[in-house]
Amino acid sequence: MPTVPERSRAVFPGGSLGEYNLPPDLTTALARGEGVTVWDVEGRPFTDFTMGWGSVLLGHAHPAVVEAVRRQAALGSNFAYVSEPALELAEELVRAVPCAERVRFCASGTEATAYAVRLARASTGRAKVLKFEGAYHGGNEIGTVSLFPTRLLDFPRGEPTSAGLTPAAVAEILVAPYNDLEATAAIVDAHRGELAAVIVEPLHRCTPPRPGFLRGLRGLTAARGVLLIFDEVVTGFRLAYGGAQEYYGVRPDLAALGKALGGGYPIGAVAGRADLLDLVREDRIGEKPCVWFASSLGGNPVSAAAGLATLGELRRPGVYSRLFALGEALRSGLRAVFQEEGVTAHVQGDGPLGAVVFTDREVVDYRTAFRSDRERARAFLLGLFRRGIFLNPMSTKLYLSLAHTEADLARLLEAARDTLRKDCHR
Repeated sequence: MPTVPERSRAVFPGGSLGEYNLPPDLTTALARGEGVTVWDVEGRPFTDFTMGWGSVLLGHAHPAVVEAVRRQAALGSNFAYVSEPALELAEELVRAVPCAERVRFCASGTEATAYAVRLARASTGRAKVLKFEGAYHGGNEIGTVSLFPTRLLDFPRGEPTSAGLTPAAVAEILVAPYNDLEATAAIVDAHRGELAAVIVEPLHRCTPPRPGFLRGLRGLTAARGVLLIFDEVVTGFRLAYGGAQEYYGVRPDLAALGKALGGGYPIGAVAGRADLLDLVREDRIGEKPCVWFASSLGGNPVSAAAGLATLGELRRPGVYSRLFALGEALRSGLRAVFQEEGVTAHVQGDGPLGAVVFTDREVVDYRTAFRSDRERARAFLLGLFRRGIFLNPMSTKLYLSLAHTEADLARLLEAARDTLRKDCHR
């Protein structure tokens, strides 16, 4: 009788739904989750620091989300049309997100970033887009050019991380170093007549922006007639109720949303200026420009109901102070463990996010992280996984939720200490 790992590897490439890249002895399947604990099919518990890649900010199976979904599922799961939950959720996004004058839903963050870029190209009549090296904007062309580059080409030349990208698609994506406004401005100026937009993760993976960087991008793009897109799939509703644009005080032209917005259910959204979003109106077909933007499952009432329940919980007093306190405790706790064990590492992040980079240098962009000890990072993360900490060993990004407690953090820190002593000692 084949085991669960054998069954999984027989039907899923690498034995996963994507990205985890676990060795065969750690391949498993999950049976359920509650709060911050997930159990595999053999009944083994893990303390989760991936939280559905950040999509369950309230914690697994939160009662408010479960009840909202149960209620809506009995009324119909999808109409591919405006429903009351979708309308209410869009109205709340317009209230909450500074740049949101109009909203259109899709089914994922990957779709949202792709549609945002298409809107920018249609509006400006230009083809090229600038991204920052190492940024992930989903599994589309924008997200997979220079996602994990290894050749470190001269800027602004991009390096495809994924096979299957056409040379023409790669050539339309310019790449700049994050946190370097001077270099970015030089690239924008050199390509001003063909550049549609700059797209940025305001919190670049887990690297915070230097003071003035995002505000400088806003001024630069506005002065050059280039659109600014915030990829807020990770930061939306996580750094503040209004997202990174509220937190950092910088308003983009367009924003892509997903992850936490759906409370664990599939959702994506593009929000932004009315004149840009109105390009998707179907009564414009035959005119130029007109952007096709439709989704069978985008804004489905079950996901919208889950989103409304999630946002209702996030509006409660003290939510963000709690999330930020957890994040600071996680990061300071990891720094203390590394110091105690005599290990050199950089711990970064903001809000309820943390990341570990084994380097003695400050991490300000992709290249400073690339020059770190990535083999040691891999061993560290696999060691945590073996000790009951559920995470993605292809990345050091750790996601916290409102369900995490100080005891959960202590469990992670003890696992980290044991891993450094036994699996990562140098």
